[in-house]
Amino acid sequence: MDRESIPQTAGRATVIGLHSSGSTGGQWIALRAQLEPEFRVLTPDLHGHGSGPAWHGFDDDIVAADADRIARLAAGVPGGVHLVGHSYGGAVALRLALYHPESVASVAVYEPVVFRLLFDYHGRRRPTSEVIELAGDLRRRLRCGNIAGAAARFVDYWSGGDGAWRALSVGQQAGIAKCMGVIAAQFTALASGAPLSDYCLLRTPALMLFGSEMRAPIRRIGELLRFASPSATFESMPGMGHMGPMTHPTVVAGRIARFVRGQELVSGRVQRKLAA
Repeated sequence: MDRESIPQTAGRATVIGLHSSGSTGGQWIALRAQLEPEFRVLTPDLHGHGSGPAWHGFDDDIVAADADRIARLAAGVPGGVHLVGHSYGGAVALRLALYHPESVASVAVYEPVVFRLLFDYHGRRRPTSEVIELAGDLRRRLRCGNIAGAAARFVDYWSGGDGAWRALSVGQQAGIAKCMGVIAAQFTALASGAPLSDYCLLRTPALMLFGSEMRAPIRRIGELLRFASPSATFESMPGMGHMGPMTHPTVVAGRIARFVRGQELVSGRVQRKLAA
């Protein structure tokens, strides 16, 4: 994908969907169904996931590397691309919106894990310590060679409790376990991402979705983002946890699709298409 660019097909705006840790671009199938063929929808796999490139760099650099790959893909698209991201993918999408605003028409994220905000404003106290404990537990299990145990801990935490890992198919478990080394690197990089002051400069139209059953660290991240970016639209998704885009794919995709279409109307690109 590093050598690819988006074909300049007249009449269609581009949406890029970025997946969560342990997943692939395939998680956005419902969004693709909502938006195609009206929009061109791309769902690339990030480093260490699916068909994405392997990661051999320093842990601290992986978020920037994923963001740079997507920035190169989006560069030169007239009017910019609409970015969509979930969890880790949401953190990457926000990084692009902050540092490459010329390439981003809008950004819609579901529970972005921008952990830097917690470390800056809560040190090692709750809810930051909850993230520290999770990351430390994952690394201990990985050092001991207990990859399946690390994957189970990761899945059960983000899915709201014990049992989520056991409910996955053998193939799903194997896919997530394969990503655990990269996921540990992501935790490290997310702790040193953009500071809150940068989010005060966010000018890209933004939709930030949070599940009503969110974890405590995500709740605090949402509060900090709302303080820093009051022009963004914040919404709670009833009955959903962190994995809302997967447990309720049609509902989440529908809300994002309405937002993206609304941004096209505001930009005037829809009117120009109709006039043509």
